[in-house]
Amino acid sequence: MKKLLLSFIYSAICLLANAQSISDDKGKAFHMEVSNNCDYMANLNGGIKEGFGFLGMANLRLGLDFEKARLWKGGHFQINAVNTHGAMPSAEFLGDAQVASNIEAGDHTFLQELWFRQSLGWFEFTIGLQDLNVEFAASEHGGLFLNSSFGILPVISGNMTAPIFPLTSFGITLKWNMNERNTWLFAVYDGRPTDFHRNPYNIKWEFVAGDGILAISELQHTLTIYNLPGTYKIGIFSHNNIVEETIPVEYPDSLGDNVFGTYVYADQKIWQWAEKNIGVFLQAGYSPSKTSVYNLYFGTGINVIRFTGNAKNDVIGLAVAHAKFSGHLGSETVIELTWKKQIHENIFIQPDLQYIILPSYMKGNLDNCLAGIIRVGFSF
Repeated sequence: MKKLLLSFIYSAICLLANAQSISDDKGKAFHMEVSNNCDYMANLNGGIKEGFGFLGMANLRLGLDFEKARLWKGGHFQINAVNTHGAMPSAEFLGDAQVASNIEAGDHTFLQELWFRQSLGWFEFTIGLQDLNVEFAASEHGGLFLNSSFGILPVISGNMTAPIFPLTSFGITLKWNMNERNTWLFAVYDGRPTDFHRNPYNIKWEFVAGDGILAISELQHTLTIYNLPGTYKIGIFSHNNIVEETIPVEYPDSLGDNVFGTYVYADQKIWQWAEKNIGVFLQAGYSPSKTSVYNLYFGTGINVIRFTGNAKNDVIGLAVAHAKFSGHLGSETVIELTWKKQIHENIFIQPDLQYIILPSYMKGNLDNCLAGIIRVGFSF
């Protein structure tokens, strides 16, 4: 199986490379993107201990548009390979549960995505190795922030082994573009991605009865208020029962036994003048399952775009994320202030401050902590 999959990946890369020179009136069939983000992070006060760490994430993404390659209409193929490296600041010295850096993952080199998508009129079907957070539970304005909760709310990421960064799983996604304003998404995934210990490169996918099925559905609606665009989403998710004796011992007992819940997202532009604008976002999630670690989450924030004169892609943001743990375990709140500055067409720098109230990853009481991050990234 491993040799067959590696052979398939190699053949696909060769096909993508051969398609690089194919182009038509709409552009090239082959696309390649290389990116790298580096975080220089320090715990300035509180938490487990004061400290400094460096971590990074490199991506290589290859794609082929079958229509532009003159093969057939509506097909698209993508491979995304990732390398993560460096420190684990949240685990080592912050002690926060929501994870201050959304690229923290340890030292791994793996496949993040490997899928084929086919468009048929108003419908799209995607099959393969997928990241749930690309299509589901994603916020346009929340994506600016570095804390992981603003990317994927913890009632999903913290309550089950969801197919999200860094470890994804095989799934099938259906997308229905109902009309210009409404889109419906539905997906099913292997309910338990095979862990890095047995699957270091994420090319060994195991489908066993104990994995269960993760199902998620989301309705998206676009709305214009006083000529200012907004996107609103509501979703539900469920992970069915797992046969307890099949669960490897390295998994916590609290993850994945009949977890279900719901969430809502809102992104709305509230002011615009020339190229300057202000956008706000709201996230909320609820998971009443008995085995949920997080049963309630609320996040909100504001982005001010191009606030310094004529600066291009210059954004400052302020956001709050509040996660409540089940039972009497308390809660954790993060206040994040960030500024992303595009210093070149392909390079950005992003200073970031996070004040974490009642960091709750470690057992026992930890003092509130202040984390400082400088992210430097490039892509081409």
